Amino acid sequence: MTLLQCEGLSKTYGKEGGYALDNINLEIGTGKIVGLLGPNGSGKTTLIKLINGLLVPTSGSVLVNGLPVGIESKNAVSYLPDTTYLADWMRVEQILDFFVDFYADFDKERALTLLDQLQVSSKAVFKTLSKGTKEKVQLVLVMSRRAQLYLLDEPIGGVDPAARDIILRTILTNYSADATVLIATHLIADVEKVLDEAIFINQGAIVTHDSVDNIRETRGQSVDEMFREVFAC
Repeated sequence: MTLLQCEGLSKTYGKEGGYALDNINLEIGTGKIVGLLGPNGSGKTTLIKLINGLLVPTSGSVLVNGLPVGIESKNAVSYLPDTTYLADWMRVEQILDFFVDFYADFDKERALTLLDQLQVSSKAVFKTLSKGTKEKVQLVLVMSRRAQLYLLDEPIGGVDPAARDIILRTILTNYSADATVLIATHLIADVEKVLDEAIFINQGAIVTHDSVDNIRETRGQSVDEMFREVFAC
């Protein structure tokens, strides 16, 4: 079943601006963890914001679960931005209550369990937390919704390697079989072990979209090795 579909999706900025995304055609099914992989400035965040309705496309369309981007499609999407957006003065438990009020599908008990697994106190004031711990809290909030599509923009960019493993394990074990996780990152080696599919994007265009197993079998390379070859890193 197709969960996400983009057809002829393009985005430009300003009258003389170049293409941030150029004629993207993409289909992603359910029950997958998909890597949206590319160097900084390749268009990853623009694509995620278009799917989430934070940007309006210049041309083309996006469908989430067969619905155009809008209130109904947003109910199916849980979004983790690449920046911290929570109020510094709030305690973690207050943030959880805020999400309970804001999202009908937010599971507070699940969130408390995940915080405990990640060794984050619900009594802590957000501004006292390290950058990595703040990212853990934001991930817990996103993964505690009963969504169909999880959009994670650089979820491990600001944490140390040990914490990355914990965060990736949290993602891997906390989405349902009929949901899909789209992870945008340039840290390929770290996320490769949890991916079912990989999308390579560069200069606003999709270079390739394939299963991780097929990449390894047909090319005899890991996703990270292919990425380095394709982008000459």
